[in-house]
Amino acid sequence: MRHLTPALLLATGVICTPVYAESVVPNFTRGTINATTESTTKIVEAIRQVEYTTGESYTVTGTNINIPGNPSKDSNYSITIPGAPFQFSETYLGPGVAKETWIDRTTETESTTTSISVFTQ
Repeated sequence: MRHLTPALLLATGVICTPVYAESVVPNFTRGTINATTESTTKIVEAIRQVEYTTGESYTVTGTNINIPGNPSKDSNYSITIPGAPFQFSETYLGPGVAKETWIDRTTETESTTTSISVFTQ
């Protein structure tokens, strides 16, 4: 089969000529391109923070109150001068959740970019 192909081409009168590349020349001399890009970004955040205490805290303050040297939850307190004004505050914080913070926020951003390209030949 390989020997018949040249013979067929000669019998049909087809003559093969080499093919050469031609240079491509643009047919414009100048131009512009306008482009606009629009984008929207939406960020949804949910922040959850929980603070725990593992120990105990006990605080006592006051005026006109007898506070022992080492106060505790079971201490007995008494007024120093009966009938006189007094102030007393007792705070106990045991182990567990001390504070919770919950933040929910959504941030939306829109942007538009416009560009112009000018070119000449």
